[in-house]
Amino acid sequence: EDPSLERHFKGHRDAVTSVDFSLNKKQLASGSMDSCLMIWSMKPQMRAYRFVGHKDAVMCVHFSPSGHLVASGSRDKTVRLWVPSAKGESTVFKAHTATVRSVHFSSDGQSLVTASDDKTVKVWTVHRQKFLFSLNQHINWVRCARFSPDGRLIVSASDDKTVKLWDKTSRECIHSFCEHGGFVNHADFHPSGTCIAAAGTDNTVKVWDVRMNRLLQHYQGNAVVNSLSFHPSGNYLVTASNDSTLKILDLLEGRLLYTLHGHQGPATCVAFSRAGDFFASGGSDEQVMVWKTNFDAADYGDVLKTQKSGISVDGTHHTL
Repeated sequence: EDPSLERHFKGHRDAVTSVDFSLNKKQLASGSMDSCLMIWSMKPQMRAYRFVGHKDAVMCVHFSPSGHLVASGSRDKTVRLWVPSAKGESTVFKAHTATVRSVHFSSDGQSLVTASDDKTVKVWTVHRQKFLFSLNQHINWVRCARFSPDGRLIVSASDDKTVKLWDKTSRECIHSFCEHGGFVNHADFHPSGTCIAAAGTDNTVKVWDVRMNRLLQHYQGNAVVNSLSFHPSGNYLVTASNDSTLKILDLLEGRLLYTLHGHQGPATCVAFSRAGDFFASGGSDEQVMVWKTNFDAADYGDVLKTQKSGISVDGTHHTL
């Protein structure tokens, strides 16, 4: 069965920049160029919360693993930590000297990694928002930074056309992937932690093995890819592109499974729910859409969470 549009959220007054589900799927957070963070309830008839506080566009949002906090980063150079309830209380900290493009919690919820147009990646403690250290080797804006599932590595993607892999303990860059022909908009770890995927303005999605540092898969599209998200099983990847489409790639087969047309104008962000049964997308059209996955009848339970799947298609080049 094809993925199907489940819910349609309207409330933002400018382009949506990012979306993320809470662990229990009860809430969906979205950030927008309208400077607001919205928290949508997945239960029908429950009202949405609009969180106001950032002085400029909200570029990124991420739920803590417990779902008790939402982090947001903004063009106002700050990061805010919100309690996703009616009160909408937040603590704010001056995180960078330029736009904050990316916020991401470690899987234990103890650390936060941020990335900025000031060319740095910074790591913080969530408790008291204490600054720990900075990673400084990018020579242009850093669009995205993510912890590996085990929290030992960090991946970052930059307009310097590189994807960098960092060791959190030694704070050193252990590898630079330089194969992108344009700015790198987004990067993330495969749920197994053994691979990363990155998307860019050269219309490609590339998948690398981080143990051998070799390119495993290369998907060539016909539009800038703004965002990607791995399915928790590790077998699928969803992308959001400037041609307004969402695409679902089957990583085991190494091919395009579905192309979804929902947004009018660029699809800016996309994310699977933590169980993989839904994914959400946002666009320049100010819309947030929630899709039912439908492509695998299997029960997305603990089986998939513990499954360590490797990508079997090696060194292949795919055209979307």
